[in-house]
Amino acid sequence: MSYDLVIRSRRVVLPGGVQAAAVAVRQEKIVAIADYGARLGAARDDDLGDLVLLPGLVDTHVHVNEPGRTQWEGFETATRAAAAGGVTTICDMPLNSLPPTLTASALAAKRAAAAGKCAVDVAFWGGAVPGSQPELRALHEAGVTGFKCFLADSGVPEFPPLDAAGLRAAMAELNGTGAVLAVHAEDPAEIGGASGPDYSSFVASRPPRAERRAIETVISAAAGTGARAHIVHLSAAECVAMISGAKGAGIALTAETCPHYLFFAAEEVPPGGTEFKCCPPIRDAVNREALWRGLETGAIDCVVSDHSPCPPELKRRESGDFGAAWGGIASLQLGLCAVWTAARRRGRTLADVARWMAAGPAALAGLPGKGAIAAGCDADLVAFDPEAKFTVRGADLQHRSPVTPYEGRVLAGAVRQVWLRGQVITLAGRPAGRLLRRGENDGG
Repeated sequence: MSYDLVIRSRRVVLPGGVQAAAVAVRQEKIVAIADYGARLGAARDDDLGDLVLLPGLVDTHVHVNEPGRTQWEGFETATRAAAAGGVTTICDMPLNSLPPTLTASALAAKRAAAAGKCAVDVAFWGGAVPGSQPELRALHEAGVTGFKCFLADSGVPEFPPLDAAGLRAAMAELNGTGAVLAVHAEDPAEIGGASGPDYSSFVASRPPRAERRAIETVISAAAGTGARAHIVHLSAAECVAMISGAKGAGIALTAETCPHYLFFAAEEVPPGGTEFKCCPPIRDAVNREALWRGLETGAIDCVVSDHSPCPPELKRRESGDFGAAWGGIASLQLGLCAVWTAARRRGRTLADVARWMAAGPAALAGLPGKGAIAAGCDADLVAFDPEAKFTVRGADLQHRSPVTPYEGRVLAGAVRQVWLRGQVITLAGRPAGRLLRRGENDGG
């Protein structure tokens, strides 16, 4: 037989658009795209009919807390949630674990903590903090996807922020390597205090100008050094024009936003609803629509989760006080359906969603074998029913934390089956995810 697997669908989301096709797989790779009705010899031939075949999503902004904080989200639960949500590759952020991923030895410790536990493929970010500049090139050579830094307090004492001079020094060190520096862009001088159950006071404590001032700093550093920069979890839509202008001027800048900024609006958050807390905050409906326009014009390059749950007991204990409650939204399993629910209302297509949530993040992370249904790519595929609907129940999710702002929401779409390198992922089966290095066409 010519192929190990053939998957047919009348709606395959290819880089050039949606069409009826047959996807042929051999030795974990997509090797051919044929006509839907083509006769192809294969050990297994699955016809999805009208179910959509999507590329496996790539989520480049996931916080896993191993090693060292095993009471929080670990690789086993995070990657199960990813698989259940159609995400076949995640990129783990460098903070929240002990030690943080600031050295090649810390990266080795994190890879050891992840080994044998991952239901999907996992890549890793390195970190940039004050004093870590000498470690950056060694981490780059060890295969991290890029580097993450904060300009404001990260909330993690062992991962302090960079000031403007530190940011420029890190970018100067990385210039010429091709590595990207991903920046949590909020200016600490523009951040105030917040307390109590009123969400509006929390939003006011982190105004759009905090993002704007920080992004100005990032653009200046990128222009001055020639290094690549990436703005994580963009919330303030007033910054879209500035980002677009920097790109037009030839500055190597990209940006992401998150499902919660595209789905929710600040005026919908109930008093005491700390499950909505994230930094920067969810803003109003006018801002949300402007973020959608930023996506549609290409100023915003991708949509990723910023999956950052905290232990349920902490959420519950401090619930109701936005000044005290731990932040972070558990959304890894729900991102595809949340974005599709909002996108379809605005006339956007699943081809758009695949570009924002698969191809774009794969390009950012330097993973050329991911994010597309194309010959030579890993056979990471998702059977998706875009017409289905379901009601979110946190207790039913694979995330370790069941606390979610999507609780009780009706979302469109359902993941019916997921293939990782041509093999069906079963959550009860042996984890088959691989640990990736930047630039690899497959796992290592």
